[in-house]
Amino acid sequence: MKSTRPTLVLCAEADTGIRRHGREAYPHECCGALIGRGDAVVEALALPNTTDEGPRRRFLVRPDDYRAAEAHAAAARAELLGFYHSHPDHPAQPSQHDLDHAWPAFVYVIVSVRDGEPTDLTAWRLHDDRSGFDAVAVVDDSSGRLDT
Repeated sequence: MKSTRPTLVLCAEADTGIRRHGREAYPHECCGALIGRGDAVVEALALPNTTDEGPRRRFLVRPDDYRAAEAHAAAARAELLGFYHSHPDHPAQPSQHDLDHAWPAFVYVIVSVRDGEPTDLTAWRLHDDRSGFDAVAVVDDSSGRLDT
């Protein structure tokens, strides 16, 4: 029986970039943009975490960084598909804060970083009514390129 669970194809380079960023930012949260086309992410674009609440347990993508991510994606003939961030020493599950600040139509990748080492990586999409998230299956695309 075929699964109807949504899928996110994550190229090896993007997966490595997310995990590396999480490791480098630890014990703080990192954040970045997911660049690709359709359901395929080919680049994880690191963004600064400039939250006023402190980067230990929160992240913030400022409007200028959002616009820069969109421009970066357009220049690559791709799209801004969503965002990633890390959960230092916490599970790769969306928090209430993540739910409160999520935007529709984007995919959200969360990587758990335990004692400085990235572990679980999950993906999520916001329900249409904003009441929660649906899990998205993450599959590896080791080719690292978009099908045209």
